[in-house]
Amino acid sequence: MRPSSFLVRFIAMGVALHVYVGVRLIPALGLSGAGVAGAVLALVALVCIAPAGMLSRRIVRQPLSDRVAWVGFMAMGFFSSLFVLTLLRDVGLMLYRVTCWAGGWTEPAMLARDTAGLVPIAAILITMVGLYNARRRAPLRHVTVPHAELPAALASLRIVQLSDIHVGPTIKRGYVQAIVDAVNAQQPDVVVITGDLVDGSVAALAPHIAPLAALRARYGVFVVTGNHEYYAGAPAWVAHFQVLGMRPLMNEHVVIHHEGAAFILGGITDYNAGGFVAGHRSDPMKAMAGAPTDLAVRILLAHQPRSAPAAADAGFTLQLSGHTHGGQFLPWPAFVRFQQPFVFGLRQLNGMWVYISRGTGYWGPPKRFFAPSEITCLRLRAA
Repeated sequence: MRPSSFLVRFIAMGVALHVYVGVRLIPALGLSGAGVAGAVLALVALVCIAPAGMLSRRIVRQPLSDRVAWVGFMAMGFFSSLFVLTLLRDVGLMLYRVTCWAGGWTEPAMLARDTAGLVPIAAILITMVGLYNARRRAPLRHVTVPHAELPAALASLRIVQLSDIHVGPTIKRGYVQAIVDAVNAQQPDVVVITGDLVDGSVAALAPHIAPLAALRARYGVFVVTGNHEYYAGAPAWVAHFQVLGMRPLMNEHVVIHHEGAAFILGGITDYNAGGFVAGHRSDPMKAMAGAPTDLAVRILLAHQPRSAPAAADAGFTLQLSGHTHGGQFLPWPAFVRFQQPFVFGLRQLNGMWVYISRGTGYWGPPKRFFAPSEITCLRLRAA
């Protein structure tokens, strides 16, 4: 789908949803003529502002572009909660009215008005809580992965995973620096980054992603591409990652020796990479090609969880992924399941473990609600 066609559909859907919210809430509030006019104007302003976050990239001038993005994405995040709460209110009222009818009860006179007034208040509170959750430094999340044939030496291996930082209009150098400081404090053996580091060009974002050059790990920092690298020019970003001292794994692997034992660390390009750059088609089999056959621990970095079936067929025992953000905020966790086999956490597929990070940053609206960000600290243990 062409970007212009997507944008038209996005705006048309936004208008329809705003109309629904207005029709369901404004009459129920019992406002005066001036109050109704004010509420309608507020919704019209909201439907005009929300697309600004998506359109801000077309503004070359800074800091205007980033400010427009902030306003647009905040409006988008607020309306998402406003719409969901309006929908939940309608469902709740319908069920309550059916119950009243069945029981012969009388519906409280002020119920419709009071619930309509609570919806925007709750939407504002959720947006503020979500903003705090998104903008604070991602907390550490400690995860232990069982392995049936784990060499004893690898039980001491410390892997830190970052994913989906999305350095761009609202995530800048200070945000990235706080992540780097937290990772280095863990003294990891390996740092892995499972894609979607950036939302913009190298020219625009190089100063803000620069703190990643200070990441320290005993055996190095490894990175794979996500879909957003391809939106922003993946070949240029892959070259820049190397400048920062990170090792891109492009359908390839390395063998890492740790305390007398060894394991395979592979990485593949994004699941859809082949549609953007010829020769970048994601290929777990190629990532395993030529690897030693006697190593029990075989870890794959793959941005999208849906690479898991092919990774299991290729012989990997653990896949580390991101992409989903854990849904980031309601109601999106429910919709992620239509595209990906898993949304977050440690799962198993065809005998292979899959860990899906909720992401270390966020995309679009600076909002996380019931889907916290994370810096993932992984350890292996004998099953």
